[in-house]
Amino acid sequence: MPAGAALADTPAVSQVEVIIGPDLAAKADKLGQREFDYLARDLKRTVERRLERSGGLTPSGGRLRLVIDDAVPNRPTPLQLTSKPGLSMESFGNGGARISGEYVSTDGVSTPIRYRWYETDIWQAQYAATWSDASLAFDRLARRIEDGEFVKD
Repeated sequence: MPAGAALADTPAVSQVEVIIGPDLAAKADKLGQREFDYLARDLKRTVERRLERSGGLTPSGGRLRLVIDDAVPNRPTPLQLTSKPGLSMESFGNGGARISGEYVSTDGVSTPIRYRWYETDIWQAQYAATWSDASLAFDRLARRIEDGEFVKD
């Protein structure tokens, strides 16, 4: 299968691994390590639930390795609130996330994964929690994976 090609159906996946990419990890002193743990759990749970519903999560499937390359919060994280006195939980902005990775099928074929989504309308941000837009990006990626669509730049 050529690089960037999409699969026709839900891929068979036995394992979903999520890690934080080096660019995002470099922001740990600004955002807080605990936030990365939350984001990784959220992405893994979202993808696994979507695959389970569609029958794609199976012990005989391939491996899905996802990297959260970037994530922007809608509201300040607890670390940001304590380190910047002018911030409050009433502060808000547009968020989102960029994810990459690969799906390795049981026959060893590797298919790249690239997805990014950032909110562009500030109006919605006033109602958002800290990672609402990143979670929305994760859900949109999970739907694409379920549909066998792995690349969207």
